[in-house]
Amino acid sequence: MELNPQHNHKAQILSLLDDAYACRTHNLKRSIELAQNALTLAENINDPGLIAKSLSHFALFAMITGEYEQAVRMSNKAIVLYEKLADDKGIADAKYNIAGVYYKTTNYHLGLVNLVDCITTYRKYNDHHNLARSFKSLGTIYEYLGDEKNAVIAYEDSITSAKTVGDFDLKSNAYNPLSGIYLKQGNIEKALQLIERSIELKKQTGDVRGIAFAYYGRGKVYMAQKKFGEAEADFKEAIKIHLEMGETLGLGMAYRKLASLYVAMGELDRAKVEIKKGLDFSTEYQLSMVKFECYHLLYEIYKLENDPVNALKYLELHMKERESVINTQTVKVIENYELINKMEAVKKEAQLQLEKAEILEKKNVAEQSAQVKQEFLSTMSHEIRTPLNAVITISSLLADRTDPEEQEMIHALRFASNSLLMLINDILDFTKLDAGKTTLEMRPANLIQLLDNIKKTYDSLANEKGLELNLVIDEGIADSYQMDENKMAQILGNLITNAIKFTYFGKVDLLVEKKASSADEDTLRFTVNDTGIGIPEAHLEEIFESFSQPQSIRTRKQGGSGLGLAIVKKLIQLYNSDVYVKSKEGLGSSFYFEIRLKRSGKPDKIQSKYDDTLVGRSVLLAEDNVINAMVIGKLLKNWKLSVELAKDGLEAVAKSKQKPFDFILMDIHMPEMDGFQATKTIITDNTNVNYKTPIFALTADVTAEYQSEYHSYFNGFLRKPVETDKLYDALVSVISL
Repeated sequence: MELNPQHNHKAQILSLLDDAYACRTHNLKRSIELAQNALTLAENINDPGLIAKSLSHFALFAMITGEYEQAVRMSNKAIVLYEKLADDKGIADAKYNIAGVYYKTTNYHLGLVNLVDCITTYRKYNDHHNLARSFKSLGTIYEYLGDEKNAVIAYEDSITSAKTVGDFDLKSNAYNPLSGIYLKQGNIEKALQLIERSIELKKQTGDVRGIAFAYYGRGKVYMAQKKFGEAEADFKEAIKIHLEMGETLGLGMAYRKLASLYVAMGELDRAKVEIKKGLDFSTEYQLSMVKFECYHLLYEIYKLENDPVNALKYLELHMKERESVINTQTVKVIENYELINKMEAVKKEAQLQLEKAEILEKKNVAEQSAQVKQEFLSTMSHEIRTPLNAVITISSLLADRTDPEEQEMIHALRFASNSLLMLINDILDFTKLDAGKTTLEMRPANLIQLLDNIKKTYDSLANEKGLELNLVIDEGIADSYQMDENKMAQILGNLITNAIKFTYFGKVDLLVEKKASSADEDTLRFTVNDTGIGIPEAHLEEIFESFSQPQSIRTRKQGGSGLGLAIVKKLIQLYNSDVYVKSKEGLGSSFYFEIRLKRSGKPDKIQSKYDDTLVGRSVLLAEDNVINAMVIGKLLKNWKLSVELAKDGLEAVAKSKQKPFDFILMDIHMPEMDGFQATKTIITDNTNVNYKTPIFALTADVTAEYQSEYHSYFNGFLRKPVETDKLYDALVSVISL
């Protein structure tokens, strides 16, 4: 029986592509040739799926060899075809190629965006082969951003995925950069162990390209051990292989590192020869990271040669190149970097919630339960509030720069960010409420606008369930009152989300009525009605207790922490009032409360209160998160302060000894030495020039300020996300001290 010719062609194309992918590790030219043949055959039979697959493979090999424009062009063509075929896995494969192009050149933010999309899709299909590749690339971007902590997590995720599919090549690919991180941290023994394991695996698999990168990695370790002969041999072997294979990024890196080795050996003329090769190569292939490192090395060489003219020239080129990469990326990197941080925070939160539930189930002891809650709050506040710090602070910075037409969008962004923060606070702020340490911050606020914003915030949540969310306001209610706007939004937000959660059809109504008036005050009743499942009468008394949900609710699918209504009750009690509920099973529920508010004029349009008080003053900022350091530093520089950064507690202590500062902002959770210990070290050493300098704790951990043994160390505690006004007021308040 004769087979269908079309079927034969398809099988031939798939075989060509499999062979092309398999030989990419040792014969890239052959890979390109096979991919070209596959593409020609696919176009001849006009098969969109195979054309897209061939384009994607071809783009991968073009990306590796530095043909970046061709790689992006082919990948985009493949994406168009995959979108028509609704093939999201194929789209992810093409986006991986684009990500590789962008992070190897100058567009780290686009690399991040595409990798996030890839990881989401590959997780959906449990594609651990491609997850391993994507996590390794993600780790590389983290390293470029100076975030070694998240780089290690990404590389370890890559290794886990590689082990899942038993791919030694991919496992080795992640061991290599992990070795580099341990080397930077001074753990030479661990670095050597990992890179030797990487080389051993590459020899087993025959990955020629990969072993060149591994030799490069081992050369760095030998260089740190001052085994210059062995290091030189490894760097030269890496260069030889990269030249043979047509690998661009690896070749540029190896030229620069060989030049750096010659500098360490005191052979400056040989270093110049190699650095010129690296510079020419990185310029040709747009390898900006390699390029500005080459400029810096030339600066060091000319400085050693006592040639200040050339030293200054290359230092300026280094700074200009670095600024052109980093500054043009800053906002975009922050936006997309936070997506990944939030993704990791959600994963950690789910894991911690599970651990907490298991512990509470096994250990019904009050002390152990309290300790678990405290640890959970501490960890979650830091992990979730830290990325929110960048989002909220950036929106505050943009608010002063945008034109009137963009103000509405900035306002919406800030409101949505603050709403997200308030939802998180349902868990994180509970201990503060429970301890009676929360107070109202009363100021004029536009109630009508607040209610409208709340409705807009939760409209989409209701619409997703096919519910109506209605807002009804009495005509006699004033526009503005003296109140704590944030806590009012938190109360109503909790009641509305609770109503939507337990309602499957019908509607949710928010009613605001004026029940009484005096000369300057109104008594307002707020009611949230729903047509949901209702609450059994036997459980109405306990519904406002912490961690409380009736069994009839817990066994259903709504879930939840059980803290929302408890927080509502405590917040309303701050207004010297209480919350009540009426409910019937199957018919819905009604939550209501009354509070007395003083009428006020319309809030004045916020004017910038920042004057020249802080101009010319200096700040030591201790912050281990590179994005938060960048954002807070930008905020401080807007007030014309000079900022010096310390990446951990040890560095903060060291820098505090070198020169006096007007202020110190100290993060609490940092590697090497935390903020508590660093501050104690500074203020108890009267030889330290900053032992009397005002120090503010800057933390995303809501429990930090309750650790009374540390209160005397700090002039105050500033929460992340940073509140611009509070930070400014704190700094101004201690100037005269």
